[in-house]
Amino acid sequence: MLLPAKAEVARQLRRYRAQERVMLASPADLTVRSTFEDAGYTLCVLMGKRCAREAADAAERYLRTSVVTYLQEQSDLPRAGAAVRRGPPRAAERSPAGR
Repeated sequence: MLLPAKAEVARQLRRYRAQERVMLASPADLTVRSTFEDAGYTLCVLMGKRCAREAADAAERYLRTSVVTYLQEQSDLPRAGAAVRRGPPRAAERSPAGR
């Protein structure tokens, strides 16, 4: 998986947050709204998310953690050292009827 440079993520996240503040200050301005949506779209593409809010959250997590930790958080794989039990549930292993 290719990840963007942290400097670029930080720059785009700052741009998104700045445009968000401007848009909240004047929500009726269509030019401001368009610029905000462009910033959100850029962040979505950069972070591989479909929603600007998710992309902003992912960007903040990415900047806060190491690349390895971020990749572990993004995947559904268990962390190293986590106990994984395979097989049937314990309750199903022995039943009173099976004796």
